[in-house]
Amino acid sequence: MAERFFEDFEPGQVYELGSRTVTEADIVAFARDWDPQPFHIDPEAAAESVFGGLIASGWHTGAMWMRLYVDSLLGGPASQGSPGIEELRWLAPVRPGDTLHGRLTVLETRHSERRPGRGTVRIRGEMVNQEAVTVLSLVSRGHFTRRGW
Repeated sequence: MAERFFEDFEPGQVYELGSRTVTEADIVAFARDWDPQPFHIDPEAAAESVFGGLIASGWHTGAMWMRLYVDSLLGGPASQGSPGIEELRWLAPVRPGDTLHGRLTVLETRHSERRPGRGTVRIRGEMVNQEAVTVLSLVSRGHFTRRGW
């Protein structure tokens, strides 16, 4: 992976971030630690829920997207963190066996007026399952070092 600087991002660019197949064990392990609702940790209770079966926590889906983002684009020192997420939507359940594909679209770039050595990149992130259903959508900003600083 090549290091990405602020200047490497342009509005309209789309990056494919890779994919991950979700297992029942992944779903249950994450949920036991972070979101222990019955439809995330207990297959029998999940079968009786409104979801009709075990589903991943939305936070788990977001964490998987973040891992794909880090592995694809954020692995270098030019990434300087984020001021946060503006929007986060869990649009469809993620079930054991689903293969999720991460995607990032650059929405906007802006040079920092206070810190001339960096800029902010506003993005839309998505996770799409094997049936082309978008299961997660988010909008956030990230700070990146400007080339040469």
